[in-house]
Amino acid sequence: MSTTSDELYDVTPEGDQHALKRVLGPKLLLLFIVGDILGAGVYAVTGTMAGQVGGIVWLPFLLAFVVATLTAFSYLELVTQYPQAAGAALYTHKAFGIHFVTFLVAFAVVCSGITSASTSANVLAQNFFGGLEINGWMGMPGREVVTVVALGFMLLLAAINLRGVGESVKFNVVLTLVEMIALFIVIGVGFFVMAQGTGNAGEVFVFNDYQDKGLFLAVTAATSIAFFAMVGFEDSVNMVEETKNPEHIFPRTMLTGLGIAVLLYMLVAVSVVSVLTPTELENIREAEGAALLEVVHKGSPDFPIDRIFPFLAVFAVANTALINMLMASRLIYGMARQDVLPRPLGKVLPGRRTPWAGIAFSTLLALGLIWYVSSDPESNIVANLSGTTAFLLLCVFTVVNVACLVLRRKRDPNRKVFFTSPGQLPLVAALLCAFLAGPWVGRNPIQYQVAGGLMAIGVVLWFVTWLITRKTNAGPGEPADTHRSGHP
Repeated sequence: MSTTSDELYDVTPEGDQHALKRVLGPKLLLLFIVGDILGAGVYAVTGTMAGQVGGIVWLPFLLAFVVATLTAFSYLELVTQYPQAAGAALYTHKAFGIHFVTFLVAFAVVCSGITSASTSANVLAQNFFGGLEINGWMGMPGREVVTVVALGFMLLLAAINLRGVGESVKFNVVLTLVEMIALFIVIGVGFFVMAQGTGNAGEVFVFNDYQDKGLFLAVTAATSIAFFAMVGFEDSVNMVEETKNPEHIFPRTMLTGLGIAVLLYMLVAVSVVSVLTPTELENIREAEGAALLEVVHKGSPDFPIDRIFPFLAVFAVANTALINMLMASRLIYGMARQDVLPRPLGKVLPGRRTPWAGIAFSTLLALGLIWYVSSDPESNIVANLSGTTAFLLLCVFTVVNVACLVLRRKRDPNRKVFFTSPGQLPLVAALLCAFLAGPWVGRNPIQYQVAGGLMAIGVVLWFVTWLITRKTNAGPGEPADTHRSGHP
């Protein structure tokens, strides 16, 4: 196409009646970022990480925070230069101007939302049944029943999505507080156990090589897993058009949000190590998404808090899954409306004005994904789904960091600069993200299979659409800027 990226991404004038209303100040934006990062991540990966490194489970969280922060610097440089709600695909398109590359980035973000929601569905099912078991209402069912509930939850999300869900920032504040309360319970239990003198605080600095990988490979593998718990900060760039004075607010708020999240995660890790014995740390990976529930249950035998905790976790995880599926369905809708995916995927319910085709497509992918991963009775469903999410986003972050360097060279010298990532940090971040995405971190091959399969589906649909638009002499539009396409 002859259309330039700047033409595709003209910022909507402030006075335009279609411009989004700027309602987010620093406090609401901070709560949005913290709530988005916390979510299901720490529930999903803590047990798997402990099974890799034992007592130093806090270290991978810290290292994942460092990599995420370096990438956040690149996002901040880009979002303050291009304050539009399109995120990674916008930066990719402005840097390289290749529609297919932009599509790959946009569809990888869609797939990461679907795999993340599928992870959340399994974590939710495990905590739900764990809560029923702890309260004595029923025993823990088999793996098949947990999978069926996870599938049913995805269908429930689709029904809610079809009905139409207004993503209210004030409602997100409530959900964020619930998420934080649940994590404070885990932290409180750990410190209570240590105060009683029955904890294992000395294990916090002990490396247990359960997998016989050696310190470097074990920590690297655990860091790759921990990265799933640190993602979410990048979603905040999609709120830039609804943020007051974003060029000044975003840098401090995003970095503060990341700092709060890693502090909570490291305190949770210390609590886990303090409550559980080294043998229990080795075996906790079998609990998959219910690992923190086991910590609360063991650490507070004389308090009823363990009866409440699993349902708080269910609430927090459900919110993460809903946000992920909302994002995925609307990105699919936007790409279909701009002739990058088949037009039928952009269909909308006449009454509700919700993108039913995008919802149906993303839900079917999620259902197939859960079924495929759970078909192997020996596989760790949560670990494989969360690992696939982390892999997809690490690939996206690698591209974004490179795009930051490219766009820095293209920057207009007369344009005001609000934030610049120091020196060559984007290059360092790109290399670290690419390293953590590689097979040398011990990633299960099924994660590459799932990611490759999802992306292959997208490429096939893109190619079909390209053939159709070529015959009609209509080039594909830009997939990322869904806000400009007027989605419901």
